[in-house]
Amino acid sequence: MNLGQWIGLIAIVLSLYTLWQIREVLLLMFAAVVLATTLNRLAKRFQRSGLKRGFAVLLSVAIFLAGVIGFFWLIVPPFAQQFNELTYRVPQGLDRFNTWLDELRTRIPPQLIPYIPDINSLIEQAQPFVNRALGSSFAFVSGSLEVLLKVLLVLVLTGMLLADPLAYRKVFVRLFPSFYRRRVEGILDKCEVSLEGWVTGATIAMGVVGLMSVTGLSVLGVKAALALGVLAGFLNLIPNLGPTMSVVPAMAIALLDHPWKAVAVLILYFIIQQLESNFITPVVMAHQVSLLPAVTLISQLFFVTFFGFLGLFLALPLTVVAKIWVQEVLIKDVLDEWGKSHESETELVIVSPSPAIDDKWSDDDPVNNFNDDAVSPED
Repeated sequence: MNLGQWIGLIAIVLSLYTLWQIREVLLLMFAAVVLATTLNRLAKRFQRSGLKRGFAVLLSVAIFLAGVIGFFWLIVPPFAQQFNELTYRVPQGLDRFNTWLDELRTRIPPQLIPYIPDINSLIEQAQPFVNRALGSSFAFVSGSLEVLLKVLLVLVLTGMLLADPLAYRKVFVRLFPSFYRRRVEGILDKCEVSLEGWVTGATIAMGVVGLMSVTGLSVLGVKAALALGVLAGFLNLIPNLGPTMSVVPAMAIALLDHPWKAVAVLILYFIIQQLESNFITPVVMAHQVSLLPAVTLISQLFFVTFFGFLGLFLALPLTVVAKIWVQEVLIKDVLDEWGKSHESETELVIVSPSPAIDDKWSDDDPVNNFNDDAVSPED
């Protein structure tokens, strides 16, 4: 390798290292781009109805802020009350369960007594995990200021991008060579349409799951059914893992009334997720986003490993955008065009007549006969 190649290699390594160090900032920027793209598409719809650009943007932002404020207004107060009740109801339930186990030991054969769990020993074994969870919770609370600053950063970036999206788009397009900029414009259009499709489909699925959860929990008589249903719908934005995360608080609150309610809640959420994964999502996402289930799960594991919870939440839109760029740039523009110039040159060579064909010309050919007559010795 010459000096120029070494310099290029070092520059690539330094660039990758810098991108790795600022990966969280890049993820926050992508979150702002997704949010700005969604609000911009909504503003364009309002503009088609006759509103001016400024009013359309303000209306889109107002709808988004109303949704966020309404979500926290519905979720936080009921959960604070119910989890405060859990702090003294759960120990009561454990004592009642321990009493029931003591009565059971007096009625079963002595050979089966060792197989009955001891609640006190289980609590002692679970104490390290509880302490670790409490430490994680304290760290989460202590880092709430950092989370708030990140949210504000995303909102500020979203506002800047939404104010003049074409200017930022032109800056991004100019990072590519001039001959490829029109192609990049087309790819960005496809990304914008796909992100809008994902947001639309995810919103519809989220609303259906939330409505079914609220209805089912209300029928079962579970407290804070509205808050639990809204939370289930919101966590449905995270495929595969979101439903598991949403069933835990619902079962915990159901345990405050009776154990059978917790089992009923588990069955209810299982039925809802089966309906969502087999009927709702295929119908809603059929013309929106097409991703293989294995690709979705692998992307979630990848992004949550390197970016944490925010990466898990943005795994699907990141995968959607990455799929479009890989399909359009790597597959269509590179791999599909690979070797086509060589094939065209080969076809041109085959078209030209070969000497073997000249040897097979008949003597009756007028050109050959003319040449023979022209060189005849009799003349």
